[in-house]
Amino acid sequence: MAGVVTGSMLIGGVGGAALYATTLAAAAASPSPSPSSGSSGSTSTGKFVPNEDPAHEAGESAAREAQENAGQVPTVP
Repeated sequence: MAGVVTGSMLIGGVGGAALYATTLAAAAASPSPSPSSGSSGSTSTGKFVPNEDPAHEAGESAAREAQENAGQVPTVP
């Protein structure tokens, strides 16, 4: 019985390691987009800029407006 358990753990460990290695290889092969890529020509500072349009502001909650005023990306509707 102990041999069966040990064997299944060994097979499972090897199989899991093989699947994990292929996942890492696939992630390394697909590069993430860089901030400078794209044809828009705009520069991004990485800072959140809220939409201060009056029509947009009318539908916002007080909690969302407080997050925007603090320079945070809103997490509430």
